[in-house]
Amino acid sequence: MGMTVIEAVALGRLPHRGTPGADDDERVVAASLHALQLGALALRPVAELSGGERQRVLIARALAQQARLLLFDEPTSDLDLRHQLATLQRIRALASDDGVGAVGAVVVMHDLALAAQFCDRLLLLLAGGRTLAQGPWPGVLTPEHLRQAYGVEALVAETHGLPFVAPLRALQGVPVHV
Repeated sequence: MGMTVIEAVALGRLPHRGTPGADDDERVVAASLHALQLGALALRPVAELSGGERQRVLIARALAQQARLLLFDEPTSDLDLRHQLATLQRIRALASDDGVGAVGAVVVMHDLALAAQFCDRLLLLLAGGRTLAQGPWPGVLTPEHLRQAYGVEALVAETHGLPFVAPLRALQGVPVHV
């Protein structure tokens, strides 16, 4: 049958086995399932889930670890718009919630508008991990930086208080450094 969703999320508690925090395993797993709206899927085999559902399971497993620093690589991949927002809102809340114990989160993502919306600071990297720009989004997501990093002409704006990034066209003869 394969591993169920609840079993997969419970794997996040393995680092706590044999520690005082192990007494809270069931509560933490249940809270992680609830946070990612996975309660109805708890007994389903992970192998039967959609890509987006699997992504949510992986995030719930990470949350169940109750780590002091949360690290996420493309946490919104395969998620629909609703779950993208819910996931990033939850990550942001966890990273700033003193009760969880997390001191912050590092999120790697290619959706620049979502990154700008949910992250206090952005780090735009070039090939080889060289830093092009860092800081709050208005100073990082500039048309010039996007031209240098991606070889595109892009519109960067703010609408209704939210950042907006739209690639307009690829530039010929501009080396891409990503």
